[in-house]
Amino acid sequence: MNTPLILITNDDGIQAAGIQALTRAVAAIGDIYVVAPSGARSGAACAITATMPVTYREIPCHPDYPAQVHLFECSGTPVDCVKLAWDNILPRTPDLLLSGINHGDNASISVHYSGTMGAVFEGCMKDIPSIGLSLYLQRGQRYEEHPVSADTLAAITRLCQHVIERGLPQDVCLNINFPVAETFRGWQVCRQARGRWTAEWASATNPHGLKAYWLTGQFNDLEPEATDTDFAALRAGYASIVPVTIDMTAHSVLQQINELTD
Repeated sequence: MNTPLILITNDDGIQAAGIQALTRAVAAIGDIYVVAPSGARSGAACAITATMPVTYREIPCHPDYPAQVHLFECSGTPVDCVKLAWDNILPRTPDLLLSGINHGDNASISVHYSGTMGAVFEGCMKDIPSIGLSLYLQRGQRYEEHPVSADTLAAITRLCQHVIERGLPQDVCLNINFPVAETFRGWQVCRQARGRWTAEWASATNPHGLKAYWLTGQFNDLEPEATDTDFAALRAGYASIVPVTIDMTAHSVLQQINELTD
């Protein structure tokens, strides 16, 4: 049996602390190909680069990486990274795709904006078992100051082994978020919370005197009393696992919508 092949990417850039921690954690269970953006691509969602060429290059590994880790830096988006890896870099179809560990959560509706999860969706569309991993940092917190704990990384590795062995359902990927914690409290499989971003822009003035805006915002949990959501799990100190499907059909209302055409 072949040694498992694991593709790792992110949207924070190949030099980010989160992807380095993830790479070290899972290196013991497979051959690792890291194909990640050359810099931050947060908020890229499922964007692809269609108006200019995309480049990639192999770069030297960190001294403490095992020999089975291969690093590639890409000029494009996280989805570009997956597409390029699939067509041009990987020796075969990967057994697992991991994206993260993101510096900031991708819970609730943030899954739609996330470059981390955009890469996961691309892997899922290619029938690769795919998992996004993110750390729920409060505003002003940095990953380097609140890294994912060693036992959390060990739990991630065990989960990856299970997914490699058992797979995931067709067209389903996983969106995982971790609270900031000194120890791993456990997993909680849950649903995506209903939420909404408000006050999303902070005004500024650019050098030419024109009005300019920085994207900011306040997330509002629209069901704070619910106990079965990803944010409820995070508030309770658990790592949330939300199974996400790439089939966006609202199957439960097909008949209702069909009646509109009568």
